Amino acid sequence: MTTLPSSSFLNLRFRSPLVSSNLELKMRSAAMSRRNWRGICLCKLRTGRVGRFRCRSIGNNDNEEESGIKDQGKSGEDGEKSSSERNSIPTSVSSRPPGISPDGPLFSSFQVDSVKLMDLLGPEKVDQSDVKLIKEKLFGYSTFWVTKEEPFGDLSEGILFLGNLRGKREDVFAKLQKLLREVTGDKYNLFMVEEPNSEGPDPRGGPRVSFGLLRKEVSEPGPTTLWQYVISVLLFVLTIGSCVELGIASQITILPPEVVKYFTDPNAIEPPDTQLLLPFVESALPLAYGVLGVQLFHEVGHFLAAFPKKVKLSIPYFIPNITLGSFGAITQFKSILPDRKTLFDISMAGPVAGAALSFSMFCVGLLLSSNPAGSGDLVQVPSILFQGSLLLGLISRATLGYTAMHAATVSVHPLVIAGWCGLTTTAFNMLPVGCLDGGRAMQGAFGKSALVGSGLTAYSLLGLGVLGGPLSLPWGLYVLICQRAPEKPCLNDVTDVGTWRQTALIVTLVLVVLTLLPLWDELAEELGVGLVPTF
Repeated sequence: MTTLPSSSFLNLRFRSPLVSSNLELKMRSAAMSRRNWRGICLCKLRTGRVGRFRCRSIGNNDNEEESGIKDQGKSGEDGEKSSSERNSIPTSVSSRPPGISPDGPLFSSFQVDSVKLMDLLGPEKVDQSDVKLIKEKLFGYSTFWVTKEEPFGDLSEGILFLGNLRGKREDVFAKLQKLLREVTGDKYNLFMVEEPNSEGPDPRGGPRVSFGLLRKEVSEPGPTTLWQYVISVLLFVLTIGSCVELGIASQITILPPEVVKYFTDPNAIEPPDTQLLLPFVESALPLAYGVLGVQLFHEVGHFLAAFPKKVKLSIPYFIPNITLGSFGAITQFKSILPDRKTLFDISMAGPVAGAALSFSMFCVGLLLSSNPAGSGDLVQVPSILFQGSLLLGLISRATLGYTAMHAATVSVHPLVIAGWCGLTTTAFNMLPVGCLDGGRAMQGAFGKSALVGSGLTAYSLLGLGVLGGPLSLPWGLYVLICQRAPEKPCLNDVTDVGTWRQTALIVTLVLVVLTLLPLWDELAEELGVGLVPTF
């Protein structure tokens, strides 16, 4: 290790032709004061014979420091020999510009400075002295025998310990966490993850495991900022507006032609006169309340499941949408989850709560729609609406009958529309993709590798229009922009969630597919769900 005084850039030049092409150079800035830089050049040499190299500092002082290192490796049949030699070479001023070696430029000043800048602006990495202490105090024959170390984290800011497990993984992990707190306090978080690129399962059963080490300030989510609160409030106001707009659009059979054109013509951009909409706002409020209530109940489900597990959640960011009233909300975890069971339970609680309320509203609305005494509260909706979902269309057909459904319009209670929109939104959010509720549940139940396969399948079905009908494209774009990344790993990201949770997720995904799968024309005509045009 060579410390370079008063240097703003580092020019490392290898002067011996014996240096192999597979030599790796790693430069790291250790400290920066007001008037000087102090660099550390770490040269890792993979060859047996190393020539001399010279480190030159370029800054306010016009001096150079040269150091020669000469190592001798193995020598044939005479055994092993090793020697090192350090020679002090008088300083001299080179006439070559920085970064230019006799064989051509090796590292430019921009490259060297970029390495320093990335080190300064990037996340704080694990202290190597702590790594040595942790390996001595935590790992060993009774816990986990470390054989290899690799970078860990999104920006390689942590250390991943690979090796062989020496006991039951849950007991070893609990013991390591306890020892880590005793040795380093609350400075680090320890993760138990599946070993990357593992060649086979663990002899004790289950996947091979590794342990990742990250600083707490790097691994734990940050607090909610003031701007995030402002954005959340603005999105909620817009979502209220979109729900009211949905309520107005549900009265399409009695709306003025200008308003109908705005809702039905894709080329209509300019909204109609507000005076034309005001008479229909009051009658649109019940539907708006129902759709918004489903979304709020969905989020309450998440918070009720997170509270007993002491998991913090961010404020919800509602996504407005005129077709369904809302695409749901984005809710982030503000705590590191202890295990995959917690991830699964919190992720499923919201959709279960929202679906339960939506299905109740949908069924009650169908019963009110079939009661002639409540005809004054009904609204006329196009029968093609019921062709958008195989499951909901069949339930509607069984409740309302052939005569009511086999028509151009169907008279339904606003609760039917609210329940329909709530169930459709819940089904979309349960698709096993990225950070959606379904993606988190899939990651918790079957692991991140299963999420990759299910995500590709869901993207393919959305892209082909098999699921969701006309909403497949906007929903797919929304997921790609906002929700495509998977959830971060739990502290214990290996222990499975049990058979009944996995079975519950599979049944839920089947219901999701049945909800988002449209009725094809032949089946709709045979069942009498709407009027199917014939050519």
